Amino acid sequence: MTDAGGHGGSPSIAQPDYWWYVARTDLLHAALSSYAEGRTTVLDIGSADGPSAGWLHDGTRHLASLDIDPRGLGRNGVCGSALSLPFADGSFDMVSAFDVIEHCDPEADALAEVARVLQPGGTFLMAVPAYQWAWTDFDVANGHFRRYTKRRAVTALERAGFRVERATYGFTSVFPGFLAERLARRLKERKHTSAVDVVDVPQVPRALHHALLAATKVDEALLRRRVDLPFGSSVFVAATKIGNPA
Repeated sequence: MTDAGGHGGSPSIAQPDYWWYVARTDLLHAALSSYAEGRTTVLDIGSADGPSAGWLHDGTRHLASLDIDPRGLGRNGVCGSALSLPFADGSFDMVSAFDVIEHCDPEADALAEVARVLQPGGTFLMAVPAYQWAWTDFDVANGHFRRYTKRRAVTALERAGFRVERATYGFTSVFPGFLAERLARRLKERKHTSAVDVVDVPQVPRALHHALLAATKVDEALLRRRVDLPFGSSVFVAATKIGNPA
């Protein structure tokens, strides 16, 4: 029962203004923030990747933060594993895990821990990387165990005792660039054969940085209007705990 061994802090600790982290923050807010309304006791798992959950820190919530790596944790953060959460049953009315569950194996154990610390009727917000066919050595370096389709993510949550309220892809507008980047990685000699401490994110020229951010504003506008996107490089899910799985 392990988190991905050898993987430490998120690159966002050193590069919070990297285009992907900025865009993901806005996309997550657009897609999922309405499900956080009225939630006051919140656990954010994977908080070393703080920028993506910054919108949860709005002053209305009691927020606990947890990460397996202490480097990105703030003063109130707890160092621990998603596979063995150091909290009592039913401690929270919301849990978020943005690009965390793909690092956990067995997956079912991580989702069971989320369900355990959630109150009945509590909210779970999740983001995971999309499409197993997009697997490259970059996933290996990141300590991933799997990638997801929307159906795969929904099925996993339903088996864990959740009712899915919304499931959508993200980063649809920049998907051609994602495909090109993955193909280029496939054509290169494999660089990573195991997880690394902190990955190097692909650097882009400043002009491209701004162009990518501008493109994702299309996704953001659609998600805010409750339009679920049909494909993309990430999957976003909001779910409700309905009880213990059968």
